[in-house]
Amino acid sequence: MPVMPENVKTRILFRSTFVNIYLVRYPEGHKVSPHLDMIAQGRLYKLNCVLVKPKEGGEFLCEKNIFNLFGRVILFRPDCYRHRVSTIERGNRWLLSFALTTR
Repeated sequence: MPVMPENVKTRILFRSTFVNIYLVRYPEGHKVSPHLDMIAQGRLYKLNCVLVKPKEGGEFLCEKNIFNLFGRVILFRPDCYRHRVSTIERGNRWLLSFALTTR
């Protein structure tokens, strides 16, 4: 996972061996560079629910999604496909993220 500045706020809502749930606030001016999420073994799936879209920018881009509903609910394999978020030009981006690891 890329290094994020201190102003990104991540709250762990649930953590277990196979499932993690996070609430994340990305502030104006933040971006996420293209990357893969590396895991030691198994497959990683993420279901991201964009709770609040920024007024401008902050678009999620991925090489391949399993599904993407209106840019709000996105299921993808972050361990297989590069993904990123464009610069948030105005406003904040709030994300509820479910990460599922299978063996």
